[in-house]
Amino acid sequence: MSDRPTVLDLREPVETPADGIVSRAIYNDDEIRVVHFSFAPGQQLSDHTAPVPVALEIIEGEATITLSDDVVEGRPGTWIHMPANTPHSVVAASPLVMLLTLLKKSG
Repeated sequence: MSDRPTVLDLREPVETPADGIVSRAIYNDDEIRVVHFSFAPGQQLSDHTAPVPVALEIIEGEATITLSDDVVEGRPGTWIHMPANTPHSVVAASPLVMLLTLLKKSG
């Protein structure tokens, strides 16, 4: 990794297929991995878990986010922390831009 700061505009348009999801890692080191997602309306990430704690932030759009048995209606500014192994899914209700941060070192 570079010793220089990383600066990105997370709202910069991403070419997202009408029936797809685009994900790109925007930062990765020994402690965190940050992934920028862009969803077309109706697209989803089905129920899954991560082996490390995760933070999720909605940048643009709206989504239904299921966290174990809870359902959250996400919109710009929604921020969620999930402990490791929390089952979760995301369904985009509109064009959606989301940031996912995986916290590799916990405890």
